[in-house]
Amino acid sequence: MTAASPDPNRLLALLAADDVDAAIEAGLPALGDDALARLPAAEAGRLREARDRLLAAWAARERYRARTARLARRAAEREARREAIAPRPQAGRPALPPAAAAALARARARAGRHD
Repeated sequence: MTAASPDPNRLLALLAADDVDAAIEAGLPALGDDALARLPAAEAGRLREARDRLLAAWAARERYRARTARLARRAAEREARREAIAPRPQAGRPALPPAAAAALARARARAGRHD
């Protein structure tokens, strides 16, 4: 076992004590298959499963964070497009909804023809 390789027996003890945080700090994510090969099959399987679940959970967390950032960016882009398209209300006058503005324009046009 190299100096950088975590001690599988210590990891097993930490996992048996349900101390996952300590197992992570002790090197569970970096545990290589070469260290597992020296263990009995049941113990190696337990460590491999714990490591793989941990790495899968971390990958899922990163995908979630990336998705959240992507959705926030898209929402900001959509809002910027809406603001660019929406007419700005004139100072002192509230903006009319589009349907009301169209009805007012039609009424003004009719009133102008009869004069």
